Amino acid sequence: MDSKVRVRFAPSPTGGLHLGGVRTVLFNYLFAKHHNGEFILRIEDTDQTRFVPGAEQYIQDTLAWCGLTPDESPLHGGAYGPYRQSERKAIYRQYADKLIEQGNAYYAFDTPEDLDAKRKEIPNFQYSRAHRMDMKNSVSLGADEVAELLKNNTPYVIRIKVPENEEVSLDDVIRGHVSFDTSIVDDKVLLKADGMPTYHLAVVVDDHLMKITHAFRGEEWLPSAPVHVLLWKYLFGLDQMPKWAHLPLILKPDGNGKLSKRDGERLGFPVFAMDWFDPNTNNTTIGFKERGFLPEAFVNLLAMLGWNDGTDKEIFSIEELIANFSLDRVHKAGAKFDYEKAKWFNAEWIKKTDNDKLAPLVRRYLDEANIEVHDPNYLVKIIGLVKERCHLLPEFVTQSSFFFKAPSSIDTASIAPKWDAKKLGFFDELAKVYTSKIEGGLLTAPATELETEFKELGAKHELKPGELMLPFRIMLVGGKFGPGVFEIVEAIEFKDTVARIEKSLQLLSSN
Repeated sequence: MDSKVRVRFAPSPTGGLHLGGVRTVLFNYLFAKHHNGEFILRIEDTDQTRFVPGAEQYIQDTLAWCGLTPDESPLHGGAYGPYRQSERKAIYRQYADKLIEQGNAYYAFDTPEDLDAKRKEIPNFQYSRAHRMDMKNSVSLGADEVAELLKNNTPYVIRIKVPENEEVSLDDVIRGHVSFDTSIVDDKVLLKADGMPTYHLAVVVDDHLMKITHAFRGEEWLPSAPVHVLLWKYLFGLDQMPKWAHLPLILKPDGNGKLSKRDGERLGFPVFAMDWFDPNTNNTTIGFKERGFLPEAFVNLLAMLGWNDGTDKEIFSIEELIANFSLDRVHKAGAKFDYEKAKWFNAEWIKKTDNDKLAPLVRRYLDEANIEVHDPNYLVKIIGLVKERCHLLPEFVTQSSFFFKAPSSIDTASIAPKWDAKKLGFFDELAKVYTSKIEGGLLTAPATELETEFKELGAKHELKPGELMLPFRIMLVGGKFGPGVFEIVEAIEFKDTVARIEKSLQLLSSN
C-alpha cells in the first residue's frame, strides 16, 4: 500500500448533507492534512433510482463553504479519476467476474416477484447461506441450466457467496478489534442487473484503485464491514486493505438515537449545512449557513462532536484543528447534539472575527430588512459595538437597526411608571444642550465626554444616573437592549439623538 496518507469522502447524491456527513468530511480532512496527505471526494452515484438532481453540486458547495477543499474530486480532477462511480461502470465488471471465477460470488436469477414471495413466506428473510439453495442461482442450479440462462440473456445480479461459520475481523482505529460471525451475514448484491455495482463492490474496488490508506465512515456502516473485509481478502489481499475508523453517531439532544432531519424540524434547528431544496418535494430545508452560522464556527462545533484534544479548550481555528487532530482522541460513544451550544460556538466566532470580514455578511441581512447602509466604514464601526450581543448573524438586524434609522416604536410603557416632572425637565434640557452643540457646528462627541456631561446635568437636576439611563436607552433604541448608551449617541450623532428624545417626550406627554 502507498505510504502517503490518502482518505476519501464518498457520499451518494441523494439529498442535503447532514451534520454527520460533514463531520465525516471534516475528520477525513483533518487527518489527511495533519499527515500531509490527500483528501479525495468521490461521488458514489451507482444507485440511479435514488439520484437527486442538484445534490452533487450541493455537496461541492457545502465543502467550499466549510473551507474543506478536496485535493481530488469530480470538480478538481486528479490522477485517479473519474471520481463519479457512474463514470467507472466498465471497471467493476472484471472484479465481479474474478469473484465468480474464484467461487466467491454467484449469479442470482431471481425476479423481484420471486424475492417478494419469499419475503412474504419467511419473516425477516435474508438471501444467505440459510436460503441460498432455495433460490434460483448458480449455486442451486446445475451448470447446464446456468449456461442456458446466461446464453438467453436472462437478467441476473451477482451476489457475494459469504462463507459458512467463519469469523471475519478487522482492527478499527477507534473501536479496536471487531469480529463478525459470517453465519449472520447475507449474500449482498455486488453487481446489479443493469451492470452497475452496488456500494459494497464499488467502495472496495475504488479504494484499492485510488490507493486509499484510511477509510473513515459512520458507525452505522459497521454491519457492512464483514462483506467489505471478505471482498478485500478475495480481490486484493488483506494486507492491501485500508485502516478502518468507524466514527461515533451524532445523537438527538436527549441522547436517544441518531439525529435526523425530522428531529431538526420538530425541535426547530437545522441539521443540514446549507439550505437544501428538494426537487422531488419542492421543499427547502434550512441550513446552518442560512440560519446565520459562520463556517469557522460550524466546522469548530462539528470537530467537538466526538473529539477533543485532551484539554478544556473548545475554540479552534482550522489550522489548530489540523495541528491537534488525532484519531486516538475520537470517542467511541455517540455525541449528543446541543443547538444552544452550537449557537455559543457561533457567538464566540462572531466575537473573534474581524469586523471588516463580518461587514458583507451582516449587510446582506440589513439589506433584506430594508435597512440602508450609506457608509461601509460606519457599518464596520457599528458591528464592533454590537457583535458581543449576537449569537447568529440575523441578530445583527435587531441589535444594530437603530444605528441606521430611528426605531419605529418606543417602549414608553417601561418608562411611564417612574416618569415625573424632574425627568421631563432633565431630558428637555439635554435636548437643548445637544441642539446648541449642533448650532455650534458639532456633530458628535466622544462617548466618555458625553457620559461625564450627562451625569453632571443629572446631578444639577438632583437625579442619579441609574434613574436616567434606562429611559435614555429606550428613547434611543426603542427598547431595553443595545450597547453602551453613550456609544450609541456618539455613533448616531446629536441631530438624531435630539430627534429621538423629542419624539419620546411627545409620546410620554400624550399618555
